[in-house]
Parts: sequence; structure tokens; C-alpha cells
Amino acid sequence: MQHITLNNGVRMPALGFGVYQIPPERTEQAVSDALAAGYRLLDTAAAYGNEEAVGRAVKNSGIPRQDLFVTTKLWVQDAPAQENTRRAFETSLGKLGLDHVDLYLMHQPYGDVYGQWRAMEALTREGLARAIGVANFSPDRLLDLVLNNEITPAVNQIETHPFFQRGPDHALMLEHGVQHQAWGGFAEGRNDLFSNPVLAGIGDAHGRSVAQVVLRWLLQRDIVTIPKSVNPDRMAQNIDVFDFRLTDDQMAAVTALDTGGTLFFDHHDPEMVGWLSKRRLDS
Repeated sequence: MQHITLNNGVRMPALGFGVYQIPPERTEQAVSDALAAGYRLLDTAAAYGNEEAVGRAVKNSGIPRQDLFVTTKLWVQDAPAQENTRRAFETSLGKLGLDHVDLYLMHQPYGDVYGQWRAMEALTREGLARAIGVANFSPDRLLDLVLNNEITPAVNQIETHPFFQRGPDHALMLEHGVQHQAWGGFAEGRNDLFSNPVLAGIGDAHGRSVAQVVLRWLLQRDIVTIPKSVNPDRMAQNIDVFDFRLTDDQMAAVTALDTGGTLFFDHHDPEMVGWLSKRRLDS
């Protein structure tokens, strides 16, 4: 496993295991299988509804806590945002059964972002979160947060895959020391990603799958990625990407696949902003 160093000195695995859309009743086994395959970065969120299952898998794994990197995420909070952010964090920590998380992300760029961020800054000062960051922040929202707060986000987790490569976002993050992390690295198979002739051809040249090519492409762009699978064989395949490299020509061929637009939803769309902003979790 390769590691990257965040802007506060915390080391983070370059490739991890995500549990988005894995049902709670399947999550514990999936995480246990992922840990057995060698994953040490686990990515969950309050909104996923499976933090407790992740925590059980961590507890039962026998792996020393210091060898794991656990991420969870804060959902949009009602006012008073600072108090409710603390409450939400404590709820997540209790569900995970941990005394700290390695990375705490603000899941959406909505609500009282500043109030939420101030609470998150307090959590990292207290050692309850080793690093804090954001998710789904566009360059303008990210820069606003960077320029007007004491702690710069360590990570921005955003949709990133061969069809939406986020070049301007990546450049801004590099400039300000924010680690780019990808969600949706396989585009959930959209645009026929797994049968794309360019990606398949590169895979044939290396004796690798399309999934491995995509993960290698992300890693060579210095982007942390969190592929998801409930299939142990695919988990093992996805983590087996550190012993080959794409050539410059192959990287350029993948770059040419960029459409410049989301395959999921636009965080600037007023209808989506309204829906996400009003959504509240059960607990």
C-alpha cells in the first residue's frame, strides 16, 4: 500500500474501501472481507446508515487501531450548527465504537458551512478527528472555506472518474494543499465504462482489468480512491494495482475520455441544492 501525507502531517492510504450503497446487513461482512484483503482505509458516512456495521467489522478484525484509517462524514445540520455538529459527530463515533476518527468530512457544501466547520476545527484540536475535510465542494466553495478559516481542509472528496476528471478542481487543490479524493471512480459503470475500448485496450496491454486501469490512472494523478465491492475476488483485484504503471501515452488516452460533466447530479442545480439541504437523517 502506498500512502500520502495530508497537509497536517497525517498519513493516509492512497487506496481504500468505500461502503456507499452497501446495505447495513451486508456491510459488516463486506468490510471484514476488505480488511482481510489488505485494505486499511475505510470510508463511511452518517448518511449511509452503516456506521455501526463498519464499527463491528473493525472491532472483530483484531487489527490494531493505529493501523486503520477510518473516515466518516457529517450531514447538513440544523441551527445551531456548531452544537449540532458536535452532537452528530458524537453519534457517529458511538456507532463506530471508536474513540476518534482519522478523517471527518463535511458531506455537502450546504447549510451553515462556517458553523459546521468551526465545530470540526474544535474536534481536530481535541484529537477526536485526526484530520478534517470536505466533500462535494466546487472550487469556488472550497477556496472560500480555505481563505476564511484557520484550518485548511485536508481532503476534498468529489466525483472523479475517466468521464469527469475534475482538472480545474485538482489544480486548485494542489495549489492550496488539499488532497483530492475520488468518489464514483468507476462511474458506477455508466457510459459503459467497463467495456470502454480505450480502457480495455490499456488493460490488455498490461494484462489487467478495466477497473485496475481506472484505479491506476487515479493513483498516478495522486488522487486517493475508495472503490466499493461486495465481491471478495474483486476486492483483491482492486487493491492489486501497485506493481504496474500506465505510460504517458496511456494516461493521455484516458485524459481524452473526459466529458467535463457529471454523470450523477449537479451540486449547483437549485432543485438538487434544495433537496439535499432539506434532507435530515433519522438520528
